[in-house]
Amino acid sequence: MFASPGTIAVEIGPVTIRWYGLIITGALVLGTILAYREVIRRGRDPGPLVDIVIIAILAGLIGGRFYAVFFDWEFYAQRPLKILAVWEGGTGILGAILGAFLAVAVYAKLKGLSVLPYCDICAPSAALAQAVGRWGDFFNEEAFGTPTDLPWKLYISPSNRPVPFQQHEYFHPTFLYLSLWNLLVFFVLYFFLRKPLERIPGALTLVYLGLYACGRFFIEAMRLESPMLGSLRAAQLISVLMFLAAAGGLAYLGLKRSAV
Repeated sequence: MFASPGTIAVEIGPVTIRWYGLIITGALVLGTILAYREVIRRGRDPGPLVDIVIIAILAGLIGGRFYAVFFDWEFYAQRPLKILAVWEGGTGILGAILGAFLAVAVYAKLKGLSVLPYCDICAPSAALAQAVGRWGDFFNEEAFGTPTDLPWKLYISPSNRPVPFQQHEYFHPTFLYLSLWNLLVFFVLYFFLRKPLERIPGALTLVYLGLYACGRFFIEAMRLESPMLGSLRAAQLISVLMFLAAAGGLAYLGLKRSAV
């Protein structure tokens, strides 16, 4: 059993630094350093990488926030200033991924860049950054799962429990499951597939998207208060579409190489 120590890391007078913001910042810095090392190893110009990382981070933050606000509009409509309070949590990673890829694709098109090699460079970094960033949910006591009595159960404060589950104290730490899954995806990409797939631009990125979507689909089924699209969880539906797109892309790359 474990529990969050609280949302605030440092509080000095009117200045408050929250764990969520620190963890997300640390995850982005770690991912950027890893991507920079990889672009140097591949002998590519790091200049475009800097632009791509900045654009991906900004677009990811906007896309992730838009996803969270869209699916929880009833809450944010009553508290519009909370839309800007990203340091308090509430970022949809699927929205962040889609927003980042869309913005980077537009940037590459405008600059005449071959964006796929740079996406491959960033794919392992993205998985690692997600593994670290998920711990922000732990400190905020959000994105947890159904009640459980397993040894690794997560204590949730009464104020953060959904109304139908007020009598329960312990829940599945789905943030931990996602963190461990992302860490596994990182190890697979970085240590086993990074070099073998280097000569197939886009392949590593598609594997990353497919693996992430697969894990997210199953873990999402445990979560409470997950946004719904009709009778389906929104994240599960998007994960299915992402997995199919990744599988289709890999099949296309395979056919393209066999035809050469």
